[in-house]
Formats: sequence, C-alpha cells, structure tokens
Amino acid sequence: MSVSDIKKTAEAKMARSVEAFKSELQKIRTGRAHPGILDQVHVEYYGSMVPISQVANVSLLDARTISVQPWEKAMAAKIEKAIRESDLGLNPASQGDLLRVPMPALTEERRRDLTKVVRSEGEDARIAVRNLRRDANDHAKKLLKDKLVTEDEERRLQDDVQKLTDRTIAEIDKLVHGKEAEIMAV
Repeated sequence: MSVSDIKKTAEAKMARSVEAFKSELQKIRTGRAHPGILDQVHVEYYGSMVPISQVANVSLLDARTISVQPWEKAMAAKIEKAIRESDLGLNPASQGDLLRVPMPALTEERRRDLTKVVRSEGEDARIAVRNLRRDANDHAKKLLKDKLVTEDEERRLQDDVQKLTDRTIAEIDKLVHGKEAEIMAV
C-alpha cells in the first residue's frame, strides 16, 4: 500500500462515515414530516420482512403529514399495524386505501432528549473518524518500519491524515448543530 493509497482509502472511508451519519440523522424525527422516517419500519410481505417503501408509495401530504398508499389493498392493514407498533410513536389513520400518518408535535422534554440522541450519534461518528485516522497512521508507521517511505514522508502523511480528520469532524459538528437547531426550532 502506497502513501497515496492510504490517503485515498482514509478519505473514502471518512466520507462514507459522514454519509452514514447523515442517514442516521434523517431517522431522528423533528416535528416536520419526512418520508424517510418510515424507512426503518418493516412489514411482512409474502413471508419476508420488507421496508414499507417496497410495498407502498410513501410521500408527503403537507409539512406534518405523511401519506402511505399501498400497492395492494390487502397490505393496508399490515402497514397500519407495523407503523403503529414501531417505536416511532406514530398513529396512522386509514382513509380507504390511503393511510395518513400525522406527525405529533414535540414536547420540550422530547426535544431535549432528541438533541441528546443527536449528540450521541455525532460522537459515534467522530469516534469512527478517529479510528480511521488511527488505522491510516498505523499503515504509515508500517511503511516506515518496512523502509518503504522516509520519516519525512511518513510525517507528511500523518499531517495530511490529521487535516482530513479535522475537516471531517468539523463537518460532523456542523451537521450536529444544524440538526439540534432544527429540533429546537420546530
């Protein structure tokens, strides 16, 4: 593995960590409706558990209401039950073959709890990035030990990895602050 390979690998893995963190943030609900909230809810479909988005059209009716339109009428009751039994605290209402899922307003206490969850997820993402930095630095030290790079090249690589880590952690912090502001503003 060369110096450029180590840099590229670290950069790609850190970018994936940020993307994973963004998808985790989308699952944390605010007072506004978001179709992605139902991504984690699975329903039984011909013997296998599948996400709701694979058996129904999930969209927004307005800022606080999600509509779920099953592709098969028989699935409506199963989808309604799956949403109700999920840990999201949502209560769907059936209107013929359309399910309306209103988003309840957040209490102040629940908002504070959600900001704690966001901070925790942010810290997990930061830890993942720091672990990637450690792995890259270990590879650099191994290259030095095997006399494949000079001490200056190893030091330069570690500095580049540290700068990449700092940028990535700053991006994570920005996402955390943005999500906290979104939760508290609603």
